[in-house]
Amino acid sequence: MLVALTGTPGTGKSSVAAELERRGYVVVALDRFAEERKLVTGYDAVRGTKEVDVDALDREIRVPAKLGFLVGHYAHLLSVNLAIVLRCHPKVLAERLRARGWAAPKVQENVEAEAIDAITQEAVARLPFVYEIETTMTTPEAVAGVALEILQGKVAGREPGRLDWSDEVLSWY
Repeated sequence: MLVALTGTPGTGKSSVAAELERRGYVVVALDRFAEERKLVTGYDAVRGTKEVDVDALDREIRVPAKLGFLVGHYAHLLSVNLAIVLRCHPKVLAERLRARGWAAPKVQENVEAEAIDAITQEAVARLPFVYEIETTMTTPEAVAGVALEILQGKVAGREPGRLDWSDEVLSWY
């Protein structure tokens, strides 16, 4: 089973992935994998991001285990069995991204994407099983535990769409 651990940058994917790996699970960091396999096809100077050939990446991924976590903000675009979307309140997310030294336009783009559920919507459009975990005020250890509960079928209250920060966008204008 392949699980997409996805979400807007800054929602905690890398921290949660590190905890899952510490617990013995197979974790594939997609950005690193794409770099190693020379699947980065360009650079978007306006956004300050590398462009990855997602189709080629999808063909290259092989996980030598019954369960593997594919980690990245585009993991839900790959051939996975289910997606776990990490979510963070836009105000907290903005603080996290600014602390990384991101430029204001890049922070705004990602915070807006989070506020309108962009990744959840993409995942739901492609996959039959999508769940959300709010990471705003919790630890990577706790989030990893919830992710594993989802895999055990404990999905009540983790359905997509229950987190709605769309009103947040209106307060910005």
